[in-house]
Amino acid sequence: MNIPLIKEWFLNRSKYFKNKYLIAFSIFFFYGMFLDDNDIFDIIKDHITLSKLNDEKEMIDKKLNKTKYILKRLRYKSELEKYARENKLFKKDNEDIFIITYK
Repeated sequence: MNIPLIKEWFLNRSKYFKNKYLIAFSIFFFYGMFLDDNDIFDIIKDHITLSKLNDEKEMIDKKLNKTKYILKRLRYKSELEKYARENKLFKKDNEDIFIITYK
């Protein structure tokens, strides 16, 4: 670059560099966006973390509702026996259980 071109560019824009309000705003904006404890990077990271936690909360709420539904059904003896046989592999004394797995 040619030095006179840089000097000419600076002189043409010197009115912006003389404006104390613009300089003060620029300094505070830069400090607030990048140097402060709550800078833009922390805000984005916290937003991502909040999104993940909300997804996890929804999944846990679904599991909780499913468990509540199962507990409601288990109040009846027939449902309790059915649940124990199907999910916990309980058996009666004179029965054999065969577990079939698929590969």
